[in-house]
Amino acid sequence: MNSELVSKFFREDKLPHIWCPGCGHGIIMRSIAEAINNLGLDKDKVVVVSGIGCSSRAPGYMDFNTLHTTHGRALAFATGVKHANPELEVIVITGDGDASAIGGNHLIHACRRNIGITTIVFNNNIYGMTGGQYSPTTPTGDLGTTAPYGNVDPAFDIAKLAAAAGATYAARTTAYHARPMTKYIEKAIAHKGFSLVEAISVCPTYYGRKNKKGSAVAMMNFLKDSFVDVKAAEKLPAEKLVGKHIMGEFKHDETQTEYTEKYAEIIERMKGAK
Repeated sequence: MNSELVSKFFREDKLPHIWCPGCGHGIIMRSIAEAINNLGLDKDKVVVVSGIGCSSRAPGYMDFNTLHTTHGRALAFATGVKHANPELEVIVITGDGDASAIGGNHLIHACRRNIGITTIVFNNNIYGMTGGQYSPTTPTGDLGTTAPYGNVDPAFDIAKLAAAAGATYAARTTAYHARPMTKYIEKAIAHKGFSLVEAISVCPTYYGRKNKKGSAVAMMNFLKDSFVDVKAAEKLPAEKLVGKHIMGEFKHDETQTEYTEKYAEIIERMKGAK
């Protein structure tokens, strides 16, 4: 991260961050800052909201209007902020457990409403901050402190879940693919309506160590080798996609009206009815 970006968008007195060595979350946080910088947004009109978890440390380091809320409720708080002032650019930073477990209901309804919030999911496949419990995105068969014999549940596909629930922009990328990540986050922020970018991260401390995934470098190389862009995947035969994961844009719909705009229309209509 260059020094200009740090001085412009980060609380330097809060650095260095406390994420574990090799964690991918710092890369995702940098991409968010780069996207905001590339879009030329006024930092005083940006609100970053988080819940609880490793990912939710990020707003403490970022020098915007920031709101650190309760577990799973970041989208509920963010909805209130967006309704109070629709002119603000509201960005939610959340983890895979925070977003799709305790916060799952908030997620699907934020998608359904198409409210103008950008959600970045830092997905490291585990509850890292609280000791390595399995999450809704932990792959089937993998270990966690609450799954000592292997996780029996199928994993959520967060990006496709968001698209199916009504999000009008949904994409997936990884901490290895940092440049595409920045571009997807830019598009998500610029999008009018609910947008979600699932950013696959790495947790070498709890997830990687318990599941013998190797070093942080090995885990990053896994992301490099196993993720295929959705457009490339469409051209590959099925046997070439065995063991692969799909990244890219899954939905980009500009035809739906944003939620706070619908509210504004109702207010104007009721004013005219008096």
